[in-house]
Amino acid sequence: MDEGNRQIVAEQAMKEAPPDAGPGPHASGTAEQAKAAQPRPQARAQPQAVPVAPSAAGAPLPSFETLDRSLRAAQARATQGISPTAVAAPWLDWAVHLAGAPGKQMALALYAQTLAARYALWLARSALGREAEPVAAPAPGDSRFADPSWGLFPFNAIAQAHLLAESWWMEALRHVPGVTRRHEEQLGFMMRQILDVFAPSNLPWVNPAIIVRTAQEGGMNLVRGAGNWIEDLERELAGKPPVGAERFVIGRDIAVTPGRVVLRNDLMELIQYAPATESVHAEPVLIVPAWIMKYYILDLRPENSLVRWLVERGHTVFMVSWKNPDARDRETSLDDYRRRGVMAALDAVSAIVPGRKIHACGYCLGGTILAIAAATMARDHDDRLASMTLLAAQTDFAEAGELMMFIDENQLRWLEDLMWDQGYLDTRQMAGAFQMLRSNDLVWSRMIRNYVLGERDTVSDLMAWNADQTRMPARMHGEYLRGLFLENRLTAGRFAVEGRVIALRDIRAPIFAVGTVRDHIAPWRSVYKVSLFSDTDVTFALVSGGHNVGIVSPPVGLPGRSFQLMTRRHGERYMDPDTWATVAPRHEGSWWPAWEAWLSAAGSGERIAPPPMGAPERGLAPLEPAPGTYVHMK
Repeated sequence: MDEGNRQIVAEQAMKEAPPDAGPGPHASGTAEQAKAAQPRPQARAQPQAVPVAPSAAGAPLPSFETLDRSLRAAQARATQGISPTAVAAPWLDWAVHLAGAPGKQMALALYAQTLAARYALWLARSALGREAEPVAAPAPGDSRFADPSWGLFPFNAIAQAHLLAESWWMEALRHVPGVTRRHEEQLGFMMRQILDVFAPSNLPWVNPAIIVRTAQEGGMNLVRGAGNWIEDLERELAGKPPVGAERFVIGRDIAVTPGRVVLRNDLMELIQYAPATESVHAEPVLIVPAWIMKYYILDLRPENSLVRWLVERGHTVFMVSWKNPDARDRETSLDDYRRRGVMAALDAVSAIVPGRKIHACGYCLGGTILAIAAATMARDHDDRLASMTLLAAQTDFAEAGELMMFIDENQLRWLEDLMWDQGYLDTRQMAGAFQMLRSNDLVWSRMIRNYVLGERDTVSDLMAWNADQTRMPARMHGEYLRGLFLENRLTAGRFAVEGRVIALRDIRAPIFAVGTVRDHIAPWRSVYKVSLFSDTDVTFALVSGGHNVGIVSPPVGLPGRSFQLMTRRHGERYMDPDTWATVAPRHEGSWWPAWEAWLSAAGSGERIAPPPMGAPERGLAPLEPAPGTYVHMK
């Protein structure tokens, strides 16, 4: 290892070592490897029984870090893991700099006067019954005022006033001299949440649809809504799934593709699905889902199961089913998911289908760890991959989207202390963050329908899956947030595995990457950047829908789907994502057939008899039927 790599590994291992944890495996190498990479000192000080810090007078002081972490963990529980400092800092930055910017203040005052004058003229015309062009229009996708009754006076006046207030506040938070760009983005996000809370559509006494419904039903909708609220509260306190989710039972209604568990360790189960054709493609498919979700999003009902669809087209499919971790798994590292997850599954597939390369597919976080594993394999001259598919998975986190907007050193330490206390990040602490990304659709409109209009949303299989959430091990999640989101080491050339740095450009297997247009978790432009950092053929598909709905896209039963698809061959010049979106051909329908055709072309084209279920002679005896045990863990 050259001196540059030694220094990188040493710095990375020192950063990743948790404050109160002993040595152990890390995604970027162990502490022992980091020490080995550094020059050995002449003498080594003996460890002290009590951690100390020098005082001003030179006398050692005992450390009370555990007390501090316990206090911060208690505070983090109360705030659902949100750091008050991370919230307050952008507002303080904005207030201080706005106070020292009289020119910006004058511009905002003039803008307010202009909006008020336009609103007054529009209001006069509207009150007199004359047709007038609205002063402000909702943003694309904003359905809060979509009901035709919002076009009637005085409700249109209320809606216009709110939209103009939103416009003014967004202008007030932008382009204040001295405010950092990150704080500006955070302020915009927080202000949208505040404005959403007080939107007229959420106020029953000014929402015309609610007023009409309440008058028609004599208030019975409010009675039903109160009953819905009580029922949901009881289920929340009891840890039960939402109303209607009980219609989808794992192994009976969803996750029903036949198969067997052929490997189980303390981190995952590997499912091998039974063949549905007389002959199969020679190269098997291994799917690695994210451990932030249950795997069966890719095996819902038979009508929309990606697994069943692949099996019916002659592919031998293997699926990783992750264990739902608890406090006992607090020391599980990111590299454990690579070694005991991805690599263990690859070894098992190689044993069951010997002598054949493997199509590896990763979804979301599973795609990220698959890319890390693939780069490590390429570095170590392991060429077992026939191809690599990344479904809504990021490898570069410079544009990670709103989900990680608040991840800085302060917020990360807050989360680390919370996970240090719990041993994991709880499902409820993650669900709130996801919902805030689309608060109008996922929070406020749902509350109005259920608790004011007295309606009940029809729970789909995808919604039932979404309610079946998993936890995240403390150590792994801390390493993931710090090493990838905060420091973006993977594409910066500073991510080391087993003591040596890896590079995505070493991957030679062709890549198929899928981004979704309305993805708030893995923005498609961020997913697309795998093309920037790789040195192989990259086929990118931009599909309609969001992070989950865009991926679960069966060829039949879902009209209105479309996708763009184009390949950048090895050696061709890089094309930025916006230029790509203007030139890539558009196709109607599901992207699944295009991907399956690409898989077939990336393989040898040979058809063979279906492989046996498991490999008992190699310690991979078939265990219980799919969907296995781990998928049922709560």
